[in-house]
Amino acid sequence: MGVIEASFNRALSLHQQGQLAQAEAIYREILKLQPRHSHALHLLGVVAFQAGNYKAAIGLIARAIAVNPGNPAFFSNHGNALQKLGELEAAVTNYDKAIALKPDYAEAHYNRGNALHGLGRHEAALASYDRAVALDSRDAESYRSRGVTLQALKRRDAAAEDFNKAIALDPGNAEAHCNLANLLQETGQLDAALTHYGQALSCKPEFVAAWSNRGNVLQELAQLDAAIASYDRAIELAPGHAEAHAGRGETLQRQGRLEAAAASYQQACALKPEYPFLPGILLHTKMRLCDWSSLEQDLAGLRRRLALGEPVTPSFPLLALDTTAVEHRLAAELWAQAKYSPDNALGPLPAHQPGERIRLGYFSADFHDHATAFLIAGLFECHDRGRFEVIAFSFGPERDDAMRRRLTSAFDQFIDVRAQTDAEIAQLARSMGIDIAIDLKGFTQDQRSGIFARRAAPVQVSYLGYPGTMGCDFIDYLIADSTVLPEQDQQYYAEQIAYLPGSYQVNDASRAVPGEPGSRSGLGLPESGFVFCCFNNNYKITPQQLDSWARILDQVPGSVLWLLEDNPVASRNLRREAQSRGLAPERLVFAPRAELPEHLARQRAADLFLDTLPYNAHTTASDALWTGLPVLTCSGASFAGRVAASLLGAVGMPELIADSPAHYEQLAVELATDNARLRTLQARLVANRATAPLFDTRLFAHNIEAAYAHMLERQQSGLQPATFHV
Repeated sequence: MGVIEASFNRALSLHQQGQLAQAEAIYREILKLQPRHSHALHLLGVVAFQAGNYKAAIGLIARAIAVNPGNPAFFSNHGNALQKLGELEAAVTNYDKAIALKPDYAEAHYNRGNALHGLGRHEAALASYDRAVALDSRDAESYRSRGVTLQALKRRDAAAEDFNKAIALDPGNAEAHCNLANLLQETGQLDAALTHYGQALSCKPEFVAAWSNRGNVLQELAQLDAAIASYDRAIELAPGHAEAHAGRGETLQRQGRLEAAAASYQQACALKPEYPFLPGILLHTKMRLCDWSSLEQDLAGLRRRLALGEPVTPSFPLLALDTTAVEHRLAAELWAQAKYSPDNALGPLPAHQPGERIRLGYFSADFHDHATAFLIAGLFECHDRGRFEVIAFSFGPERDDAMRRRLTSAFDQFIDVRAQTDAEIAQLARSMGIDIAIDLKGFTQDQRSGIFARRAAPVQVSYLGYPGTMGCDFIDYLIADSTVLPEQDQQYYAEQIAYLPGSYQVNDASRAVPGEPGSRSGLGLPESGFVFCCFNNNYKITPQQLDSWARILDQVPGSVLWLLEDNPVASRNLRREAQSRGLAPERLVFAPRAELPEHLARQRAADLFLDTLPYNAHTTASDALWTGLPVLTCSGASFAGRVAASLLGAVGMPELIADSPAHYEQLAVELATDNARLRTLQARLVANRATAPLFDTRLFAHNIEAAYAHMLERQQSGLQPATFHV
């Protein structure tokens, strides 16, 4: 045996023992003596690869290939190094060369699959993994990676089968447990997902992604403290893990810890500026805190990135900001594309049987003491049971409150589906022959739009929950009226529009007229002086709106502005902002959240409700009108900014709709300083409550039933959805 061969064998032995530095030194000595020693060049490249020096690895292995282009391992490892640097097309080319030299090279087929998966060429990747598995049926990693690609192709059952095969072959494969857990979470099998994240962490206690994803599942299971602990462990192990910071922020937000949530979101955005949708979520959280410190800059950034088609914000936060209908639609489209790609796996839909009642499926998380339920409960009771069968699909929390009991009685069937996946719920609706599925959530908190992406019914409708377009092709109709959605604005909506007469918003005529409010001082209000109020959520208050209110209060001496206290930080910030506008902070009075009967009663202590722009009062406005409290609004530029105008029109009070912010301020001051005029308005509002269409639930039921019947008639006639007026 020659000296070089002996040296090479010694280096190879050291390399195999993991003594990389010693092996490297000998490979270099060999190359000094024989610069074209292809195996020394190749293995020196492998050492560089193992040390994370991928550029050096590529150069060294390329030199080995130049000397000996007939060795398949050289091409395969060259592909591995290229793949590490993200040069995936070049990696595939090298794997192809390796396989041409050695068709049964299982490892090259496997790595080629990884590169193709990275390129998004999933069908081609699957073919490579199939070949790898055929050549080596005992390789757990090939099954695991094939499972990841099958999951990307939405072939979830086959993916789960592969993950389970990988685990059977290698029970300690933490990645396979984590992949299976991810899939189980995706399909709503949260308890099983939690078990597999636990097993992944037993195998690999410092597995950052498993800690972070486990936090996501715990959050979905409403185990919020445990979720925070899981995210904290991920962050402790990897402070730069943006996903853990973002998940932690979402959990803190759900706990009402908004300042801490904003800090976590901020950290995630700093670590990963391209984090999908997070900048908009962060800005909305800051709006809930009335933290306007960087609002102008943040909003300009959102709008600039949105114009480039970046998924920078969910659509909902934009509704309360100075944005356009074009931006609302674009944001909704980007959100829908990212979250809810249409899924046709359930196949064709069942047809409505002539002569049968029309089956309406109402889908919501809010079938309990919630604003939506207080509006719509009477409609469910008023539906014509001779023509319609009315079924609730409830995916919200289990509750035993008065509203839940009322709703359970109001529906023909009340089905709790919260433990079922989106696909299972859609399949259930199909099996029950639901003709029209009505989504009462849209893109709001706790929504399940995935049900509709899978087609729960032949006709699918967005109603009441979300005041804008959902920007997707799986919602056929949006229910609106000509005030909230003028015909010239239809171009900004992906849905066809079902126009109702009067107002699109249903109200419950059967609820009790509120009682006496008690003393002003008991509510924290001054006994004398004019009381303006606004019980809208704090995120609807903008700097421009507070400017306007400050000008109004300045012209009405002794007046106060009574606001809802969403959180103490917002109240503190609003008082500080008021002071900076020359308004004494004590002229803002904050009302804590209260049960609805108490909240309605206390509104009778106020004199005039001042609405917000660009996002109006919705349920809040109809609540105020029901109590006899006049609502002054300014008609805005979007659906969300025209709802109060719609309600005032339907209750016969159009003189309370201002056509500009200046007109709004003028009317507010006139009404606050002309007691007789205001009392006349209040008396007329109370009288109209009994006769106006806004609070006529039976009339509303008749109109919306006409809309439903027309939608189904078109569908049964083979016609596409189309805008129409009832």
